[in-house]
Amino acid sequence: MFLKEEDLGSTMYGYLIEQITEGNETITDIAMAAAEEEVRSYLSGNNKREWIDGRLRYDVDAILSAQDDARNKLIVKHTVTIAKWWIVDLCNADIIYEQAKERYDRTIGWLKQLANGEVNLSTLPTLDPEESANQHKPFSFGSRKKFNHE
Repeated sequence: MFLKEEDLGSTMYGYLIEQITEGNETITDIAMAAAEEEVRSYLSGNNKREWIDGRLRYDVDAILSAQDDARNKLIVKHTVTIAKWWIVDLCNADIIYEQAKERYDRTIGWLKQLANGEVNLSTLPTLDPEESANQHKPFSFGSRKKFNHE
């Protein structure tokens, strides 16, 4: 798993996590896995033609399989913010909820900018553009063989 439970300490106090989850570690594991999958969905390209426009394509498997100090700190922080959102979703304390919602929205906006190429992280591994271009051909052209009645 990309995130570790101790990473949550950068966005929430341990006693809050304990109170919200009532000590159930499965809830935090599910929240961290959901956050990782959400980040993966923003960083991964899809099959639409817009994704073959020359923007950087990130090696998402390499990014999210990195461990310990090899992990990109900014991606860890944004992933933890999303995990916090999934944990706080259980809580009914308005102050925590509003703050978490604001930070979640900001994180999602930033991930969309990263995916669209409006911002770039030079420290993230990218896929080779030549290989990406060879795998995805946006269109093909040619003509049929000339029809002849004979």
